[in-house]
Amino acid sequence: MSREFSLTPRPVARVETPFRRMVTDWPAPQSIPILERLYRYEPQAMRGQPPVVWDRAGGFQVWDAYGNCWIDWSSGVLITNAGHGRSEIVQAIVAQATHKLLTNYCFPSEIRARLVEKLASILPEPLKKIFLLTTGSETVECAIKLCRIHGMKAGGRSKNVVISFDKAFHGRTLGAQQVGGIPALKEWIGNLDPGFVQIPFPDGFRTPDTSFEGFLRALREKGVEPSNIAGVILETYQGGSAAFAPPEYMQALRQWATGHKVVLVLDEVQAGFGRCGKLWGFEHYGIVPDLVCFGKGISSSLPLAAVAGSADIMDLAPVNSMTSTHTGNPVCCAAALASIDLVLGEKLAENARTVGGLLHSKLNDLARRIPQIGSVDGKGLVAGLACVTPGSKEPDADLAWDVVRRAVEKGVLMFCPVGFGGGTVKISPPLVITAAAIEDSVAALEEAFHEALVTQTAVA
Repeated sequence: MSREFSLTPRPVARVETPFRRMVTDWPAPQSIPILERLYRYEPQAMRGQPPVVWDRAGGFQVWDAYGNCWIDWSSGVLITNAGHGRSEIVQAIVAQATHKLLTNYCFPSEIRARLVEKLASILPEPLKKIFLLTTGSETVECAIKLCRIHGMKAGGRSKNVVISFDKAFHGRTLGAQQVGGIPALKEWIGNLDPGFVQIPFPDGFRTPDTSFEGFLRALREKGVEPSNIAGVILETYQGGSAAFAPPEYMQALRQWATGHKVVLVLDEVQAGFGRCGKLWGFEHYGIVPDLVCFGKGISSSLPLAAVAGSADIMDLAPVNSMTSTHTGNPVCCAAALASIDLVLGEKLAENARTVGGLLHSKLNDLARRIPQIGSVDGKGLVAGLACVTPGSKEPDADLAWDVVRRAVEKGVLMFCPVGFGGGTVKISPPLVITAAAIEDSVAALEEAFHEALVTQTAVA
């Protein structure tokens, strides 16, 4: 099956519910000139998502300019935790822009001071030093740097190995892709750093062994001595699948890392700010990492990211040796402060937990009826449906892609993830979504699955 979206409009069923509306062919014929301009002037690497030309968005919905409306199950790739287009965030951005401080490099600003203080106040000890950056990839690069500085200071230059996990996605930059666990994404590198080593992620599905002994055995099989390990980095949940590790595994890892002077890093870029039903995703493990990477949902809008850690690690880099051109951009800081206030004030982590409970209940019910759904992963308002060939754990990327396409045609907007083999249907609506909208969108998802399976059977 071709996994490229066609720009030839074709008829789709009309949809009219309280939350979804599809009234044009798809892609919308009026949008084709815009899409053609993008195709002409952007690299083809940008063509991976459904050709929905966004016009505006509010709460948990996205509209085009042609009368169509989607329930957003993407959050713009897990960004809009507080909801799209929140007036409080818009007003904060406008006020800061009107104040006429749009950028200030690493020179101090009052609003940057406010944001790092706010973040430190809501993070547990010892995560009280905050470094603001622009993207999740940048935070991962920073974490790698700090791991190696700490490791070589504690154990000499040989203590430089960074352990990460298979199937992991940490970003698109060089270091982030080397700690990533998807081989196809780093074939371009050619000369991989031997100091980056991946081991199996204990998801309980594709890696049945979820014991901490499995971690230790993997290190032995890779020939890595703990004395040479500078850091261990993993996503709070795996971005491709939404799978969590068992809490007991993570607690044992926390204890092991402390004992071996290894920096434990949690990539919370997708998981933070209420997404998983707790303010911080790592709370599900009952541990506190040494470094945490944040991004995406930090501002619900503009590009901002952060690394948080203890002073003894964050202050290892000397003065003027960790900088970023747009660090703590004042307009982005204003957006983040407003978004954090919304997440806290509206108890959006609690909403993610309660409405997410309904979502996961319905998805598990769906999986019991559809054998091509091998597992349902996630917590709160993030979920991943692993599409597989029945009777196996082999990912069925064609099925996942077709389900996403058909769901979009029904008014439920999702993104196509990079995950393990591309076989995951990823669900991540804004945290303001309601129970009624979950019911409506899951009904559309079930229709999309049944139609995709009928087509798959007919082709076979």
